[in-house]
Amino acid sequence: MTTAVRVPEELSARVPAEQRGPGLDRDSVRLLVSRGTEVSHHEFVELPRELKAGDLLVVNTSATLAAAVDGRVGDARVVVHFSTRGDDGRWAVELRDPDGAGTTRARAGGPAGTEVCLPGDVRLVLEEPLTARSPRLWWGRVSEADVLGLLRRHGRPIRYSYTDRDQPLSVYQTVFALPSADGAGSAEMPSAARPFTARLVAELVSRGVQFAPITLHTGVASAESHEPPYPERYEVPEASARLINAAKAGGGRIIAIGTTAVRAVESATGTDGVVRAAKGWTDLVVTPERGVRVVDGLLTGLHEPEASHLLMLEAIAGRAALDSGYDQALRGQYLWHEFGDVHLILPEESPRSRHCSGNCW
Repeated sequence: MTTAVRVPEELSARVPAEQRGPGLDRDSVRLLVSRGTEVSHHEFVELPRELKAGDLLVVNTSATLAAAVDGRVGDARVVVHFSTRGDDGRWAVELRDPDGAGTTRARAGGPAGTEVCLPGDVRLVLEEPLTARSPRLWWGRVSEADVLGLLRRHGRPIRYSYTDRDQPLSVYQTVFALPSADGAGSAEMPSAARPFTARLVAELVSRGVQFAPITLHTGVASAESHEPPYPERYEVPEASARLINAAKAGGGRIIAIGTTAVRAVESATGTDGVVRAAKGWTDLVVTPERGVRVVDGLLTGLHEPEASHLLMLEAIAGRAALDSGYDQALRGQYLWHEFGDVHLILPEESPRSRHCSGNCW
């Protein structure tokens, strides 16, 4: 299976698209389009031509936090990745070791009682693992009540070893990102939306494509662990629920921009297929066995073969379509990860619709 093949290191996108040459913008990435096992190759700026009037894009408005902070455990340097704020004021955190090249490597979690010294004489004390499944993330209590202020003053975006250098936080914000009322956000960028520009959004709107904003604050992933996603905070507003239901009833396709948007909207969808306003924590893991109830398609980055996200992609596209798409992405030298190219997964078209453009009756 293609999805069991290791992605060559040279296919990692090391810098954002707009930094690869003069005249380039965020939308200067490639777009792989899958309709079943049928695959076609495009530039991302061609996205409006692949969509139809009445389609609805579900977009995540979560802003990215400067979630990596330097610290010390005794005499040892560490980097703390702040993942998720709990309802009790604690934070789920991951401790990583600096690798000497500006990024980090995995470090054993815990033990309970470990004290981390942070800038400004702030202390973080680890209390217990986030779940029994993995010791990587721990609940910790911070002596500074304003942790988000600490991140603004001393944090930087989380960066992984396949990138070339640190980037300003603005590079990790999508065009849809909005500040939340409480200052919360995502530990890692909801990266599927990164190639969108204001210009492209305007073109989509002018062609009759709609947008439904949702919020899901993503926690820390791990380049090494490939674990199932942890519970994350989300909100599907009433207005967006109505938009999605109306688009579905009118024959439009519901296309999620990123796996975070799938998780949020499917968490708010009942067994009857109706989306209702919802907020709180979701522990939903979308698998082929569970399936999807409202999402018809997905725009997503290219994920490592072992990533749990692939189960969600298989639930939407099917294994044959997923294998075909990834085989073409590898053959076509598409770029992986958050600064890389993107994959649009659409439902298979009927023979009649293949010959229709615009409104067909």
